[in-house]
Amino acid sequence: MLSFILKKLLYGLLVLVGVTVLVFVLFQGFGDPSRLVMGQTGSKATQENIRKELYLDQPKYKQFLLYLNDVSPLGFHTAEEIKSKELKGFFIGGERKVGLKLPYLRKSYQTKKAVSDVLLEALPGTLLLALAAMLIAVLIGIPLGVVAAVKQNTWLDTSAVFTSIVGISAPSFFMGIIIAYLFGFVWSEWTGLHITGSWFDMDLTTGEKRLTLQNLILPAITLGIRPLAIITQLTRSAMLDVLDQDFIRTAYAKGLSRRVVIWKHALRNALNPVITAVTGWFAELLAGAFFIEYIFGWKGIGKVTVDALEKLDFPVVMGSVLISATFFILVNILADILYGIVDPRVRI
Repeated sequence: MLSFILKKLLYGLLVLVGVTVLVFVLFQGFGDPSRLVMGQTGSKATQENIRKELYLDQPKYKQFLLYLNDVSPLGFHTAEEIKSKELKGFFIGGERKVGLKLPYLRKSYQTKKAVSDVLLEALPGTLLLALAAMLIAVLIGIPLGVVAAVKQNTWLDTSAVFTSIVGISAPSFFMGIIIAYLFGFVWSEWTGLHITGSWFDMDLTTGEKRLTLQNLILPAITLGIRPLAIITQLTRSAMLDVLDQDFIRTAYAKGLSRRVVIWKHALRNALNPVITAVTGWFAELLAGAFFIEYIFGWKGIGKVTVDALEKLDFPVVMGSVLISATFFILVNILADILYGIVDPRVRI
């Protein structure tokens, strides 16, 4: 299993290098970012200083190598660079040091803050939203799929299949607008919910942040609709296959109760495709909650990225893509590990 995980990590690293190349070409390969940093006013000397600071006076291939050196956890930096970039890690060497460090995503064109700080401020919001959406999808989707399989060809089965088809067919941004309008505006007096709001509120008296999970309800439901529908259908399909297997008939012959057979033996053997859906969709939610966060005004990486795109703040966008890709890779590796835990045949 260890060699398998190391191999997956190596593949993930190669994917990240490919993503880095793509991101650099799209956002740094064209145009002159120094004009975005300088703004409407500024002298020629100011622009030249900015170009030197951003390595824009170097050839494109060298710009990319320098960017790769910055975002890589293993890099080579001078003592001056370590101090000016405020790099955090362990460095050894003389004038030019080598070290293990936190990736340096450079600084925002607009706020001059480190991109890592900007994204880390927004990351808890995205993680909270994705976890809540996936929790809703799993807690409702798996039992609904099991019930639909056990009660095949009944009204429960038909209703579950119909609602799941509707959930898969409806785009998230469309459902977000409908849900926000109905529950956050039209029926807000009864629901007590609002169209927009983040996961914290600022206390005007003390200036402290207060956790407000009430604002999480609408975006989490909206984001969880599609994975819920897919998990329901996958669970139903997998359970129907498992319930026809010989070991299920053997379990009944041994005198095990229907509840034990269905929820312990059948469900466990039907979970592999469900795990694929859960882990895949969790990674998708982390990377794809942009429109939902923007519609509901939820403070997360998605909203920060969309705002940065509007302002042409490319370092923030580039950092956001790299972080999303990293999460996607790590979640997929976690899925492979879970396969081996749930189904011992996968280890072989």
